[in-house]
Amino acid sequence: MYVCVCRAVTERQVREAVQGGVESMRGLREQLGVASECGRCARCAHGILEECRRCPKQDNTLAGAG
Repeated sequence: MYVCVCRAVTERQVREAVQGGVESMRGLREQLGVASECGRCARCAHGILEECRRCPKQDNTLAGAG
C-alpha cells in the first residue's frame, strides 16, 4: 500500500526504514521524503512507525507488508 503518494513511498519502505534504524518522523522524512510535500501521509506514516516500535525487530517487515 502507498503511504505517501507524493513521493511514492510504500508501507513496506517505511517498515524497512524503521527496521534499519529510523526512529522518528524526522528520520522518515529525511530518508524517504515522507510528509515533505502535502503532509497527508503523516498520520499513516506515524502509525506505522509506532506499530513497528512495539514489534520485535524481526517482525517489522512481515506484518502488513505491501
